[in-house]
Amino acid sequence: MSVRVVLVDDQALIRTGFKMILESEDDIEVVGEASDGEQAISMTRSVRPDVVLMDVQMPTMDGLEATGRIVRDANIPSRIVILTTFERDDYVFEALRAGASGFLLKNAPSEELVHAVRVVAAGDALLAPSVTRKVIEGFIRRPAHRINEVELRRLTERETEILQLLATGKSNSELAAHLFVGEGTIKTHVSSVLTKLGLRDRMQAVIFAYESGLIEPGQQSG
Repeated sequence: MSVRVVLVDDQALIRTGFKMILESEDDIEVVGEASDGEQAISMTRSVRPDVVLMDVQMPTMDGLEATGRIVRDANIPSRIVILTTFERDDYVFEALRAGASGFLLKNAPSEELVHAVRVVAAGDALLAPSVTRKVIEGFIRRPAHRINEVELRRLTERETEILQLLATGKSNSELAAHLFVGEGTIKTHVSSVLTKLGLRDRMQAVIFAYESGLIEPGQQSG
């Protein structure tokens, strides 16, 4: 089955370029385009794509506002990858809090764009490596908001450990090697963590870990 994508950018030339890259892949289909946030919401409700590639700076309604509205609509199953020319921390934090599942710079190589679409369509989260570092370092510098500990008590001891490791940016393979278990076991644990905490994906789990105080400022897992 093809991954169905909607492209959202106020520059037609950029949409055309992304469309050419994506449709050169046998398993990806561009099913719609929009030039601002309002059009993005309407288009996404209409065609219900697997993935929305969303620009940030657009007229009428920006991509951050549109992302939040799409994610909050329970009738839209689409996942969102933010595409921007900027590496501004505030964009990253706002996009992730709005519910974006990925964040990629527009100057990323074409293969990274294709990879991002596939990864997010499969239900995982993705950030450009430079952006991942910014997110983790940014949350380390920020004071914790202390989410209700009742939420954390839903997790087993092993699940809590995995959540802490997720917050340091470890992949499934790195988690498996660190804990001396198979990747299938890790995937099961990660899925359980997300379900118990009501989180959409791994990136929301990272945010939860830092904002709950599960990871203390400056703490790094070995």
